[in-house]
Amino acid sequence: MSDAANIWALNHRVLSLVMNECAEQLASLGLETKEFFVLGEIEPCRYPAELAKRLMLPKASVTVYLRNLVAKKFVRREIDEGDLRRHRLVLTSEGRCALDAATMALSSSFETRLTRLKAQERAELERLLTTLV
Repeated sequence: MSDAANIWALNHRVLSLVMNECAEQLASLGLETKEFFVLGEIEPCRYPAELAKRLMLPKASVTVYLRNLVAKKFVRREIDEGDLRRHRLVLTSEGRCALDAATMALSSSFETRLTRLKAQERAELERLLTTLV
């Protein structure tokens, strides 16, 4: 396996472990894992097509996730005043609370792993990831 493939696999494994550890907490908030990611991108991406592109998901999948989030009252669809044919997505206060609580759960789980690093290693990891992004 190449270095790039190995690093990618390790990164994916860490993220998967954190998501799996928090699955029950997310479920208790009324969120599935992918719904969490969709909910987290509503504010920077106000339109479903933009959301699908940003998350690299099929538009049909995003439509299903949004339908679920609207039913849960986490997201609201509004007519776009600039183009009455389009619906703009709005994160509701319930959605904000669920997103914040889920983010805290994920952060706490990830923090457990980060404590294994020295402060300097942690800063270097952040710097490296920022460079990659």
